[in-house]
Amino acid sequence: MISALLELGAGFNMDYTGIENIYMNGTMMGFSRKEMDGKLQDILDFADIGDFVYQPVKTYSSGMFVRLAFALAINVDPEILIVDEALSVGDVFFQSKCYRRMDEIRKKGTTILMVTHDMGSIIKYCNKVVLLNRGEFVAEGAPGRMVDLYKKILAGQMDSLKEDLEEMNDFSGEGAVSAEGSLLDKKEFEKEQTSHKGLMRDKITVNANRTEYGDGRAEIFDFGLADERGSLTNLLLKGEMFTIRERIRFREEIQAPIFTYTIKDKKGSDLSGTNTMFEGTDIKPVKRGDVYEVIFKQKMTLQGGEYLLSMSCTGFENGEHVVYHRLYDVANITVISNKNTVGVYDMESEVETKLIRAGQEEI
Repeated sequence: MISALLELGAGFNMDYTGIENIYMNGTMMGFSRKEMDGKLQDILDFADIGDFVYQPVKTYSSGMFVRLAFALAINVDPEILIVDEALSVGDVFFQSKCYRRMDEIRKKGTTILMVTHDMGSIIKYCNKVVLLNRGEFVAEGAPGRMVDLYKKILAGQMDSLKEDLEEMNDFSGEGAVSAEGSLLDKKEFEKEQTSHKGLMRDKITVNANRTEYGDGRAEIFDFGLADERGSLTNLLLKGEMFTIRERIRFREEIQAPIFTYTIKDKKGSDLSGTNTMFEGTDIKPVKRGDVYEVIFKQKMTLQGGEYLLSMSCTGFENGEHVVYHRLYDVANITVISNKNTVGVYDMESEVETKLIRAGQEEI
């Protein structure tokens, strides 16, 4: 038997109560009323919407609706369960309960077909992934590899995606971006620009409403985020290395520029960041027309979630802090994680345990 949760309201009569819809949908699935009597309490316990189950579903909030719909779909012992983005509705506690239940029925042999854009869920729960783009088949394979391909599609890298599909054996790739900063002369810069086929910022999602200011003596004209494989993307996997790249063009001579980045949460609190002065990087004086490329390389230890990236080019002149160019909240960073711990970042604990049975002495 196939049970499907495709969208809110599918298969429900809005004028019927929750109870009436449970029995009506059970009948449509081929269950007798007696069989549904035996399943009813499990459905009600899972939905946990109280006496609202006796009211017409048209009076439900979206959260209550999805609770009842999912409770019905997952508690009828389906052979195949189809879930289409339905878990994006409801609070985090209910979503967690749904995933635990799906894991339980999967271990019992139920096949689960899940349609989703949630990369964390794909990596954590799926055995095999089929990647579609605008309705067209792209690839099929292991979750991690398909997530990487999906990130390239989001970054508009269809050309390199085709190369990956043609040479899949080389997809895991080597050659992550160098972590060293370098001062480029004009010819080197033009050559480097040509080799990258355009600006990095055009291949990631950039905040159109960003705040920027400075005295104009320098300009951060290009920037990017690259994952462990060197792909430009806003989607990063927790636990992997990633790079933040900045390209700064100078309009006047400056003796000691400082290059920075900061990562903030959605409330604006600074979570992490550094600059070339903190890191003790050797920065040479610049002349008009010079371009600096700066690459920060680090490991992503933030929990899964949404963050904001800021960057700047500053300096000290006559003891005063000067801002040449600063970009606030210039891009978002989406961290995908299959294991979140408590707090903002993961301390990457290594856990050891030892059980001492009652009556035994500790060794």
